[in-house]
Amino acid sequence: MKIAVQENLIPRTSLKDKFIMAEELGFEGVEIWGRNIEERVPQLKEALSVSKIPISTICAGYRGSLLGMDYDERKLAINDIKSRLSIAAELGAIGVIVVPIFGKPKLPNLQPLYSSVEELERDLLIRELKDLGKHADDVGAYILLEPLNRYETHFIRTLRQAIKICEEVAIEHVKIMADFFHMNIEEADIPASLKEASKYLRHIHLADSNRWLPGYGHTDFKSAFETLKEVGYKYYMALECYVPEPKEESLRKSLRYLKTLIS
Repeated sequence: MKIAVQENLIPRTSLKDKFIMAEELGFEGVEIWGRNIEERVPQLKEALSVSKIPISTICAGYRGSLLGMDYDERKLAINDIKSRLSIAAELGAIGVIVVPIFGKPKLPNLQPLYSSVEELERDLLIRELKDLGKHADDVGAYILLEPLNRYETHFIRTLRQAIKICEEVAIEHVKIMADFFHMNIEEADIPASLKEASKYLRHIHLADSNRWLPGYGHTDFKSAFETLKEVGYKYYMALECYVPEPKEESLRKSLRYLKTLIS
């Protein structure tokens, strides 16, 4: 297991300085945001050149919505995700984090053709992921489906729901990421859910129960990490959380805490 940190959590201004500090703090990767990433590729390559740590993953940042009302909105999301998958492969990242939809449904209720809006969304998403998955296979970067909690989405809130999508899509580079903050709300047994999803698990977001750094809340990371070691999880776990001041020292403290649980 390798611990990464999102670029926005590092208390430096330039990308180069962020990567240098991440390495100095002891992180093993940096997760970058996907917004406007096409324009940032030269800067990211420069940042990689001055540090020994890689880019772990690209966090969303695409326009449109895979489950939007309009075809143009869905097509924009598909094209943007494909672009980010290609850039992920170029930069050596594992893949791109994808959330199918935030909030309430945007599609209409088409009963009796579909029994519910969620059934329509599921059918549409599977078709889109088969298209996206072919591109992901071609470039060698993963689509990382992220379940959210009930307050942020109505659709795909548990790892089991994401597993079912992956099983039906049945494409190598369509996999799952797990977020401890969302799991704290939606999963009855986090270690059991991680074990069930282990075949498809390729990335993890770390945040404590209160969305602060791990070690600042009451999440039981110890038992979850024991399960991850048991199933042989070897990919990144990236911090996505609030970092209290002084940020540099808080990051050091949380990283020390996490490494004691991994070792």
